[in-house]
Amino acid sequence: GQLVESGGGLVQPGGSLRLSCSASAFSLDYYAIGWFRQAPGKEREGVSCIEGTDGKTYYQDYVKGRFTISRDNAKNTVYLQMNSLKPEDTAVYYCAADLDILCYSETYYQGLDSWGPGTQVTVSS
Repeated sequence: GQLVESGGGLVQPGGSLRLSCSASAFSLDYYAIGWFRQAPGKEREGVSCIEGTDGKTYYQDYVKGRFTISRDNAKNTVYLQMNSLKPEDTAVYYCAADLDILCYSETYYQGLDSWGPGTQVTVSS
């Protein structure tokens, strides 16, 4: 099943956005959900992840303290709350669902071959 990202947009530096990752064809319960991003001319990189088994969360250093990942199983949605946004956060943001290895391996996501359309986040004054 495919994941759908939403919530992106244009925001000024210091602003906030909340991204959503949802699925209509399957339940996200017990899946690890990761957020990734790709800026123009750069490789896709990890942002944050939440494990499916125990909800343990992971953040890359460049978003730690600013972004918060959470899940609402009743809505079958995982959120990424992004605060204190910086121009360098500008990218297309994607989510992925897999086993918990998606979270604790820094390279596992590079082997995924199915990505949704993503949602554009632009931080600019």
